[in-house]
Amino acid sequence: MKRPPKTSGAGTGLPPLAADAVVSLRDLTAQAAAGLEEGRDSEGLRQILAPTTGDLAWDLHLIAALGKLAHPGVPGLLAALFGEDLDKPRRKALKRAFHLLKTRCVPVPEHLLPREEAAPLRAAGRGPALAYISQVLGNGALYVILEGSKEVLGGNFLVSLISDKEGIQECHLLSIKSRQRQEFWDQFHQQGLTDFASPPPAYAVRLLEEAQELKPDAEGASRYRSFKPKIFQEWGRPEDAPNPEDILPALSPGDQSRFLDQSRDLVLNPLFHSWLPGPEEIEPWLQKLKELQESPLVLSDQQRQARVGDLVDEATRALYPPEARDLWRRRLLTMAYFLDLRGQGLEARLAESAAQDLAADSKGPLAGENPFLKALVWESLKMALEFEKHSRKEAASPSNILAPPTESLLIRR
Repeated sequence: MKRPPKTSGAGTGLPPLAADAVVSLRDLTAQAAAGLEEGRDSEGLRQILAPTTGDLAWDLHLIAALGKLAHPGVPGLLAALFGEDLDKPRRKALKRAFHLLKTRCVPVPEHLLPREEAAPLRAAGRGPALAYISQVLGNGALYVILEGSKEVLGGNFLVSLISDKEGIQECHLLSIKSRQRQEFWDQFHQQGLTDFASPPPAYAVRLLEEAQELKPDAEGASRYRSFKPKIFQEWGRPEDAPNPEDILPALSPGDQSRFLDQSRDLVLNPLFHSWLPGPEEIEPWLQKLKELQESPLVLSDQQRQARVGDLVDEATRALYPPEARDLWRRRLLTMAYFLDLRGQGLEARLAESAAQDLAADSKGPLAGENPFLKALVWESLKMALEFEKHSRKEAASPSNILAPPTESLLIRR
């Protein structure tokens, strides 16, 4: 049986718990997990857990912890613990827990779902409010697209380019006719954005909210704010959005170690090609690598490999300094959720493990550099070496008709 995940509140969007409460929560969750495995009924488990409930912070953590136990008895246990008459925070937490359980193929009966607060009535015949997000590009940018009825915003597509450093860079309202839809999506495909995911609409709204808060005075942010009231009414409020760290399945220590080692494979995925460092960024280490390869010193394969490893570590620390690690962690979590939405479960786990490894308290200074970041550096160095080798061959060839490219084939968006 898997050990329940440790819970403290840090980085989860939950209120923090005291250290002794974290221990108590872990122990109670372990008891619940054991009881579920033994086949105990919901009422028996409720009697164990119910006396601890009442405090809001504790209840939110308890709901989240139980929601990560992929067992068919969990929905009934949560319903028995918290009933139907819930305040907004507990109702939202329960809704997220049930959503997480569904993503892990745990059946959740419809009658157990929390009753929603009365929402504004949508006009009869109005189409659904949809949302799409692109993958995260190497500079932290992604597209957020809201699709709905023209009656709401005056157009049926609100297209925003957002950045985790620059805020809302673009925000355009478009009216796309049915016959123009394919052309609309083809424009993104031509930019390499071949895959879009469809998250809960409120999640897309939260991305927009977070982006506009970065640079409220930007033109794109101002344009977004002009639509905000109607967006909140039609697509949902940001506080109702799922938190990727809550939805993605918790990784056991064994899974974390295994997936982290495999996370280096992500650099071969086209969705991560724009994450590769550009030629100017790796130039100092490219020169050092060439010097090492051309060195007159006689080195064994093991010695040469060790020196190359030290060089890659040095470049990784320089290109991804400690103060930037949390930014890359959040990008990886966003990509993990994106991949999970696309049904790419393995890739999502790899990105999630790489993100967890970048958490400030995840490991000590002697544990080595993040395998995913190291792979980005090494892949860029290899590509640069191959490009130079190819260019030299082309220049030396007497039958060379076409001039070699004047720009690197490595493009960083």
